Amino acid sequence: MKTVKQTKSTEDNFSDGILAEKSLANDQRAFETLVQRYRPLLYNCICQMIGDYDQSCDILQQVFLQLYVSLPTLKRDTSLRGWLLQVARNRCLDELRRKRTIHFSAMESVDDEGETSWLASFRDPNALPEEIAEQHDLQNTVQRAIEGLPPKYRHVVFLRYAGQRSFT
Repeated sequence: MKTVKQTKSTEDNFSDGILAEKSLANDQRAFETLVQRYRPLLYNCICQMIGDYDQSCDILQQVFLQLYVSLPTLKRDTSLRGWLLQVARNRCLDELRRKRTIHFSAMESVDDEGETSWLASFRDPNALPEEIAEQHDLQNTVQRAIEGLPPKYRHVVFLRYAGQRSFT
């Protein structure tokens, strides 16, 4: 088994600003040093926010890509550590917001496996228009039936349902 011995290069001693300048001058080793310097810190922060290994690795890669693209416009007097942490935080928040969005395909009442989706479990508390019409028709029918009763029975029905009385 081949082991790689990691030695400390002279570039490890350079400041972030100098490494950024060297990276702009196409020094690949300088950019690698920046990546190695901030990878553990950024990965731990991202993992704490996201909690998923694969997504954390993807976000970490996006952060370093953003660093590479933004190198020409970064101010040399600002903290690269703070900038990277802010970019990582923003990428994590974007990912968390994306997870919370509801896609219309997830709203279908039955999926391909025949399982009911979460949306089907929500019931509108208001009656449907057809149910309201049926209830209205039923109330009219019952009202006509009660009006057709003799007066003494009509009074009993009225007391039972309107007055909350018992039949006994």
